Amino acid sequence: MFRRRPPLPPFPPGGVLVGGAARDWLRGVAAKDFDWMVPDPAGAAHLLAGALGGSAFELDAARGYWRVSAAGGVQHDLVPRPADVEEDLRRRDFTVNALGVLPGGRVLDVVGGQADLRARRLRMVSRGNLRADPLRAWRAARFELTLGFRLEDGTEAAVREVASDLAAGRLPVPAWERVRDEVHALLRSMDAARGVRRLEELGLLALTVPELREGQGVVQGGFHHLDVFAHGVEALHQLIGRFPDAPVPLRWAALLHDVGKPRTLMRDELTGRTSFHGHDRVGAAITAQVLTRLKLPGEDVRHASALVGAHMVPLPATEREARRFVHRRRALLTDLLAVMLADREAARGPLSSEASRRAYARGIERVLAALEEQPSAPPPLLRGEEIMALLGVPPGPRVGEATRALAEATALGEVGTPGEARAFLLAWAAAN
Repeated sequence: MFRRRPPLPPFPPGGVLVGGAARDWLRGVAAKDFDWMVPDPAGAAHLLAGALGGSAFELDAARGYWRVSAAGGVQHDLVPRPADVEEDLRRRDFTVNALGVLPGGRVLDVVGGQADLRARRLRMVSRGNLRADPLRAWRAARFELTLGFRLEDGTEAAVREVASDLAAGRLPVPAWERVRDEVHALLRSMDAARGVRRLEELGLLALTVPELREGQGVVQGGFHHLDVFAHGVEALHQLIGRFPDAPVPLRWAALLHDVGKPRTLMRDELTGRTSFHGHDRVGAAITAQVLTRLKLPGEDVRHASALVGAHMVPLPATEREARRFVHRRRALLTDLLAVMLADREAARGPLSSEASRRAYARGIERVLAALEEQPSAPPPLLRGEEIMALLGVPPGPRVGEATRALAEATALGEVGTPGEARAFLLAWAAAN
């Protein structure tokens, strides 16, 4: 049963509410993004802005598109109303999106979308519509996950066919920015791990992150009970379960943290044991490639890549090591701890035990205690000019090395005054 329908916003003159907002209103879900077809988008936008206390602005002069931004982040997009509204609805992707709402709540339903809503069924309007915009294959996976619907058999077959034709070059690949947006909508779900597995089942993961699939069948052993691919998906699940507000770059880092393992796999011919030396470094590079291809912002690419590159750093066994851990990785905390914890909790192999998990938890607790004790880096005790004068060196790498050594000593509590800092640097310079 759907929930009670929320109130509808004021209808612009001659307006028809379409798309996701119409679908969600019928489901009893309050929408924040409204799509309207109206005879006069400019006039309707200004009227709607006045009624809602929002602001109207032109989105696309050539096509006559307008937008109204209202309170609470609510957004209304207005486009010219076509001569045949029903024909426009028949060109939509899925029946549950091919619904229109008229003033008074009267519903336009030309392809049986209401019945599919009631059945929680995701059904294409037509095979041709899916192929007209192949991005709709990714949207099918996203809607299935986020709406809690199930792909109708014929629609699933059509989605698989689109994926196959994309892989074979028989259909044009959508712009990466559009693919990214669909995948990110899926990753933001609480059930994102199932969404990744669904992309794989539909043949879409190979088109999106083929590097992740390289881990299928790569057995790890030791602390691990899953192959590399399944372990990454499980780590994403563990991350979201513990940190439901985790941002997308952090979710990518959890999913991709072991993506470098297949390319670093080594097997001892005598013992049969496997190793993955350097997989963190290789994985960081692969992560950067994947997220750059998907057109993520540069800062998000660098952050996720750095998390993957650092996830194998040993946790500290002492308070002093914990302070050093915090100092050297302050820019990544607490996201790094989240990835490391998700990695550890996703592992249930023969070497895993309750005692080993408790020991790991204690290491994380030491880091958190050190972070609480020193939430920000202590201010420098000496300026760069003072260091150069003290050591008698010109500007260059040597000054940077000295500055970093002094900063770490300060963070560890080994020096606390300018005098102690000078003595430390003189001893450091003599030894280095």
